[in-house]
Amino acid sequence: MSSNDGHDHPGSTLTAGSTGAEDSLMSRVHRGLHRRVDISSLVFFRIAFGAIMVWEVTRYYGFGWVQRYFVEPTYNFPYPLFEWVKPWPGFGMYYHFIFLGAMAFCVMIGLMYRLSAALLCLAFTYVFLLEEARYLNHFYLVCLLTSLLAVVPAHRSLSVDARFDSSIRSETAPAWALWLLRFQVGVPYFFGGLAKLNSDWLHGSPMRYWLASRDDFPIIGQTFHHPFTAYFFSYSGLLIDLLAVPLLLWRRTRLAMFVVLVAFHFTNTRLFNIGIFPWTMTAATTIFLPPDWPRRLVGDLKKLSGRSIAAFLGAALGAVMAAAFRGEWTFVPSSVGALAGMVIAWSLFPAMHDARDVGGPALQEATRSRGARVATAAVLLWMTIQVAIPLRHYLIPGVVHWTEEGHRFSWHMKLRGKDGQLTYFVKNPESGALRTIDPGTRLEDWQLRKMSTRPYMIRQYAQHLAREAVEGGWPGAEVYVRSRVRLNGRRPQVMIDPEANLAEVDMLYMSHNEWITQLANPLPRD
Repeated sequence: MSSNDGHDHPGSTLTAGSTGAEDSLMSRVHRGLHRRVDISSLVFFRIAFGAIMVWEVTRYYGFGWVQRYFVEPTYNFPYPLFEWVKPWPGFGMYYHFIFLGAMAFCVMIGLMYRLSAALLCLAFTYVFLLEEARYLNHFYLVCLLTSLLAVVPAHRSLSVDARFDSSIRSETAPAWALWLLRFQVGVPYFFGGLAKLNSDWLHGSPMRYWLASRDDFPIIGQTFHHPFTAYFFSYSGLLIDLLAVPLLLWRRTRLAMFVVLVAFHFTNTRLFNIGIFPWTMTAATTIFLPPDWPRRLVGDLKKLSGRSIAAFLGAALGAVMAAAFRGEWTFVPSSVGALAGMVIAWSLFPAMHDARDVGGPALQEATRSRGARVATAAVLLWMTIQVAIPLRHYLIPGVVHWTEEGHRFSWHMKLRGKDGQLTYFVKNPESGALRTIDPGTRLEDWQLRKMSTRPYMIRQYAQHLAREAVEGGWPGAEVYVRSRVRLNGRRPQVMIDPEANLAEVDMLYMSHNEWITQLANPLPRD
């Protein structure tokens, strides 16, 4: 390539020894990622995400979750390789959540942003790693988003940092920051849809069982016992997830898809107990709108026009709808609802579509510096990892919703209804003595519900019991399990080989563990 600044000028020629392959797809991607785009969409994402995280911390105090999940349990299920992560002693967990909330607030206002975002990531990831029984996809998503916020320059406008440091102020940001967040927000949609392409979901299970217990849903609740309703929710959820990203990226379908997703998330918050996830995804999905939408929206709201009046009316309707679906008025969900309603009403005017499309103008090409290339490589590596992890379970034989092998971190959301019963037997190999242990007498109810259907947690607790037995004078203690688990309405089936000594078995993460049985029972049909 000619030794210019990296722009594609008409008439540019190749230097000796170069080939047209240098202007490959990778080169175009590199240049595209380093274009400059309006920063206001990133700024909104920072503020909204920080506010939601502050609200989440207040919920932990308001509902007593700090005490329930991190103080009361006598045993916590650690993640592999993170057994050393333990809850703080005494009042430490309460102080930790105060710190977590403070960091979220600092991210929201852009105070010491880089440090605050990094500490928020570490503080929340620490909480996430404390307890496997508390694994939720949106907790994992928060860990990922906070790590990205520590990298993207979302503090260069409308922040305390930019207010007092003029050297960082900017109304633009590199396009890679925008696309990195778009990618990460899009991952749960796409892989959530891909995971629904399984026999159980396509036959309306487990949706039919969940809907049957939610027949108090306003207006349409009485139809939830009809098989057609389960199929409608199952297939509409599948299509929404799979089509969300492509239709958000296409200008002509973007607004329609945004409206569908807002309705989708509002409905989910009423149907399922999934915490901040619907509100986080509603706010985060705005990242797919043109990057300058917040700037233009604020500009229009300052004018007394039909468009601004429609926006305010949409905000009022959105706030009411959010409160109605949630069943109560709460500041953050109602604010998210108001924002969604405002954006939708404002976007109905043609001016929204007259704006330049996603990505904005190429204000400045990145230099061909080593730093820019490292940034591009890092972005592509992150994306590759985020694609590979959810696909790993396809390499493992068996039904992933039964064996759980490769299930976590794969965006398999609301795909299985499981309940189980199990009893542990600890054996002294020297004397032959046998001790029966009911885990329900030792674990919290919420831990037992998860553990009784997750083979990796069953094994984990078995090895904990083995260590206890050894310390109590039973050298070489063996642990066996009798377990029966039901998946998506099937008849109960043995999940763990009753002849397997769980004190000794290994946990394989990229292949099937033979001590976990394969699913045999067929799914009941209508």
